Amino acid sequence: MVKTLDRDAEALHRALAVAGDEVRVSLSRETAELVARVVDARVRGQQVLLTRGNAEVTPNEAAVLLGMSRPQVRKLLDQGLLEFRKVGAHHRIRVESIEAFLGAERPRRRAALADLAHVQNELGLTE
Repeated sequence: MVKTLDRDAEALHRALAVAGDEVRVSLSRETAELVARVVDARVRGQQVLLTRGNAEVTPNEAAVLLGMSRPQVRKLLDQGLLEFRKVGAHHRIRVESIEAFLGAERPRRRAALADLAHVQNELGLTE
């Protein structure tokens, strides 16, 4: 995988070195899928965060990444739903832990939204 990414990165840099508004480059499927996910996120207005594998964030930063308040993040920490370590009196949360939490939450959120849609339909609240 690393060799493929190295090759694709070199191809991208060569293509970007050529003047013009459009770039033509041949990439592996794996790299093209990665680029597509990044572009899709930006189209949806989402921010893209690139970190080291062991990156840590503060509870405030975690709140932004999770789309919730800092007190909600604190509750997740207290409930053991987000892994953290303490640096003095300060909490540090691994980005991997945030990703794992979001991955585990997605099915639960989908089910909750499906239940809500069902209730709305039964009550005739949809058009």
